[in-house]
Amino acid sequence: MTTLTRRSLLTTASAALIAAPGLIRPARAQGLTPTPTMRGGANNYRAGAPIVDKIGGGGFWMSGTVRRAGDGTPLPGQRIQIWAHTTEGRESDWHSHGATLTDDNGIFRLEMPQIVPTFGQPHGHLAYDSEEYETVFLRPVMPSPSDQSLEAHFVLQPA
Repeated sequence: MTTLTRRSLLTTASAALIAAPGLIRPARAQGLTPTPTMRGGANNYRAGAPIVDKIGGGGFWMSGTVRRAGDGTPLPGQRIQIWAHTTEGRESDWHSHGATLTDDNGIFRLEMPQIVPTFGQPHGHLAYDSEEYETVFLRPVMPSPSDQSLEAHFVLQPA
């Protein structure tokens, strides 16, 4: 009868692991999943809104981040279109639309007029609509109509 000692157990286990290196794999962080398009996000979308320094007279800030799905790498130079129903116009008006680019850290920020409630909710619309990644439309709702900023974050999947 063979006696199982600590030494024989470790020797056998070590030999098995050396013989089958595929059994041990490094731990991997779970990847970021792509942001899905939100219901109503594409309402009153107008392709090709110009890149602007601000929309209208300003006073309200829309900001956020753009990262790549999987590894979460910030994506610089990505075009984000923004529009909303504001104190200066409806979300369907051309002058209520504008676009901005993300900075080196994947951050965007665009000043616009104060968002006001429409259909009962104060909300903004944002779109990533370039060709490098899949198109995503967002429609974040503000917690309060008196808020003076709103954030939205994109995690993009390559097209």
